[in-house]
Amino acid sequence: MYNDRRDKIRTLLLSKPFVSLAELEAMFPNVSSMTLRRDIEYFEKEHEAIKVRGGARSTRFISGEGDATISARLKANVHSKDCIASRAAEFLETGRSIFLDSGSTLQRISQYIPNDRYIFTTTDPVLALDLCKIGLPLVNIVGGKLDKDNQTITGLQASRFLDDVNIDIAFLSPSGLSLRGGFSVGNYSECELKRIVVAKARMVIIMMDSSKIDKSMPYTFCDLTRADILITDAQLPDELAAYAREENVRVINVLDK
Repeated sequence: MYNDRRDKIRTLLLSKPFVSLAELEAMFPNVSSMTLRRDIEYFEKEHEAIKVRGGARSTRFISGEGDATISARLKANVHSKDCIASRAAEFLETGRSIFLDSGSTLQRISQYIPNDRYIFTTTDPVLALDLCKIGLPLVNIVGGKLDKDNQTITGLQASRFLDDVNIDIAFLSPSGLSLRGGFSVGNYSECELKRIVVAKARMVIIMMDSSKIDKSMPYTFCDLTRADILITDAQLPDELAAYAREENVRVINVLDK
């Protein structure tokens, strides 16, 4: 019976971060691979797993992994985040499709946005409400699962929503940047969404305070070379700075005099 089979798969997902399709095929030798793939899709719809190549990742082990909650991040480095947000707002353009990421730095940007006819798409429900209060901007919010700890929309529905959205300029905020790890985050679902955005955007602008520099989180969404502009509040380490120059990444330190 499929209910019994799915109960066993659920037990696996609660006990380990990754369950492979090969593992399920060995566990259920009389069940077709297609049926087992449908089981994985079922758990994805239930937000208990994320379908990946070769199997499924358990959301129990990847939700919010490695990142402080948004409430904690909102209280940290407030002055620097304001400076970064103010500088980033200078790159906004009307008549463009603009993506605004979720996160404590991006939430600071609404206060610097003029009342003009911008077209925004965001995964941050709090930022979406703040943008609506400005007046003229058109605001689209990505649909999907709400991660209440990080105040962001994630999941399969969110990915499908973004598949249908054209993005001209993307403002993104990572949890870490390192030479080897690139721009990274601690949440797999969030990483997948950022990858989609980066692939679609004509221009990628990264907003990141100094606490993220020379730090690696579990999941990389893009390399430093994919950024067009990096806005931060400190000098990059020598190796990172040299790499950015070689790849023509414009680095803006908002605290430079």
